Amino acid sequence: MKKHTKIKSFAKRLTGRIMLMLLIVMGLASYLIYQLTSELVEDLMIEETQNKLSTSVQKVRRVLSDVYVATSNHVPFVEESLDQPDRLFELMERVVSLNPLIRSCGISFVADYYPQKGRWFCPYAVRRDSSLIERKSVGGADQDYLKAQWFIKAFESKKGLWSKPFFEGNDTITPLVSYMVPIHDKQGRTVAVLGADVSLEWLSESLQKMTRKMGNVNNEACSFIIGGDGTYIAHTEKKHVLKDNFLKETEATADTLDNYLCRKMMAGKKGVYPNVDSYVDGEEEERGERKEERGERKLIINGKSVYLFYAPIEHTGWSMALMIPSFDIKGMGIFVGVVLLLMIFTSLLVVYFLARHLIKRTTKPLHQLATSANDVAKGNFHTPLPTLKHNDEIHQLRDSFEEMQQSLTKYVDELKTTTASKAAIEKELKVAHDIQMSMLPKIFPPFPDRDDIDIAGSLTPAKDVGGDLFDFYIRDEQLFFCIGDVSGKGVPASLVMAVTRTLFRNVSAHESEPGHVVESLNDALAETNDTNMFVTFFVGVLDLNTGMMNYCNAGHDMPLLVGRGVGMLPCDANLPIGVMQGWKYSQQETSIDPQTVIFLYTDGLNEAENEEHIQFGATRLLRVAESQLADGKCNPASLIREMTKAVRAFVGDAEQSDDLTMLAIQYKNKNILDTINDSEAEKK
Repeated sequence: MKKHTKIKSFAKRLTGRIMLMLLIVMGLASYLIYQLTSELVEDLMIEETQNKLSTSVQKVRRVLSDVYVATSNHVPFVEESLDQPDRLFELMERVVSLNPLIRSCGISFVADYYPQKGRWFCPYAVRRDSSLIERKSVGGADQDYLKAQWFIKAFESKKGLWSKPFFEGNDTITPLVSYMVPIHDKQGRTVAVLGADVSLEWLSESLQKMTRKMGNVNNEACSFIIGGDGTYIAHTEKKHVLKDNFLKETEATADTLDNYLCRKMMAGKKGVYPNVDSYVDGEEEERGERKEERGERKLIINGKSVYLFYAPIEHTGWSMALMIPSFDIKGMGIFVGVVLLLMIFTSLLVVYFLARHLIKRTTKPLHQLATSANDVAKGNFHTPLPTLKHNDEIHQLRDSFEEMQQSLTKYVDELKTTTASKAAIEKELKVAHDIQMSMLPKIFPPFPDRDDIDIAGSLTPAKDVGGDLFDFYIRDEQLFFCIGDVSGKGVPASLVMAVTRTLFRNVSAHESEPGHVVESLNDALAETNDTNMFVTFFVGVLDLNTGMMNYCNAGHDMPLLVGRGVGMLPCDANLPIGVMQGWKYSQQETSIDPQTVIFLYTDGLNEAENEEHIQFGATRLLRVAESQLADGKCNPASLIREMTKAVRAFVGDAEQSDDLTMLAIQYKNKNILDTINDSEAEKK
């Protein structure tokens, strides 16, 4: 009984396979889009940050340039007023008042330049608040600017320069930086240094604004400006200004990468790490530069991986840097990539439900056809089929089902007729088989009252009826026997077999010579052989009193003689009977020793094939006969039985291709055997 299993939806399976392919394709595409988007957004973030840094650098540069211009523009006025020392206070106040970024301004003269003013003379103006500018003269024993490095350096220079940042007096909160220009008299001698002080407070505030605009996630970004020695000139955390040194901080770490980047900043280089910049830990090249590799190492500062953007501020020896956590740069790219992935995934879900609905609706007629097919399978050939609107493949399938219904109805009707005819034929074949078998000897031993002869035989047709035959009977103390194989199989062969067996009985009833018997059969069969069928035939006549056997072989396999040894019975080459009318067949004779078994067989034995199409062959046939002789149990029944077992074991599961017939005759005349034994004893 057929086991019913749960039916799986074709629509679901089709939808699943389509979505699987879409998932694979879109997955690969999404991965590529994610990678490209992440890298693109990262590059855009880097470019945007570089632009902001560049904008901030230019802003600082413009402010310092304004100070530079304002200071430089007043040099001629100062030099023209050297003979009016009191007017210099007015000029200093003017510089401060006209330039809001300048906190204070002063002129530091060489010692005793104005004897009446003393050793130190420095007209000075300072902004106290938005409306008050104070004038005063600074310098003295407690403020000996003449020994200060900034004065000496500016005095010896031929052009203006920026001082190092400093705190004025006791003020450790507001860092200052001065732009200093040497002042010359009419003889071209340097007599003083004009310096304009600028508060760096606005620099730190500017850095804080720039950092806030970066919108970093954890507010961990920072920016700073360092001088030529690495000192923090400005920093988003004001506590570091002029108190800490970036170079010293990097030298204190085990990693050499931060120190390398710090020195590049101090050298006035511009770059980004990791991305545009590069670094390899190890020995420097001959030209004194590091080898370049793109992002080989992470920059770790204060325990965090960061991006470092840096650019020089021209004409100052300063360098501005923007330090942003790596996540803030990469995070936006990752965020955009994840958003795209979510959008793609959501789109796939929408496509899945739409595809499932459409496929289920499209394949609904298939379900209806499957239901109708089940009804047809149960024998209801007139079950109605669904009506379809679209003329497509499903409609063609529906038409095919309709044709199948009509064909099945017609086929079943024809099958009933054919089955009835086949049953009649099979019945007739069964009757023919029974008739054929009844024509052959079937009782063994056939002569239980005789002790001089023992016979056994078997016939196994390949089909219901076959073309092999064997027969024997005793007349006038002579055993007449034969075996034959009709060409072909089935009903035609069985008819020829029946005719041949009948002819053998009729002819041998009044003819004792095997040769004449075969010739008579040959002429009778050849005369009306319109089907060109022939019979291989062997006829023997054994004198039971003397053991002499006359025989004639018409193209049949040579029999075996199993007695004192095993060997083939010599046979002349003759045509099978039924081939040529008037053929003269040769007759032979031989003496059969008592206890010798004459084994006759058809080619269904020696030409039997196994599944590899290898034949049983004469060698195996002889081997079985020899084994029987060695066991001392050689008799007709046992020999046929062992031959049958051997050939079946050899053939295995291969289909029987030909009729298998065997006939074994053992001559057992004891009188002759005693005579032979006495004769052998007298010779000894």
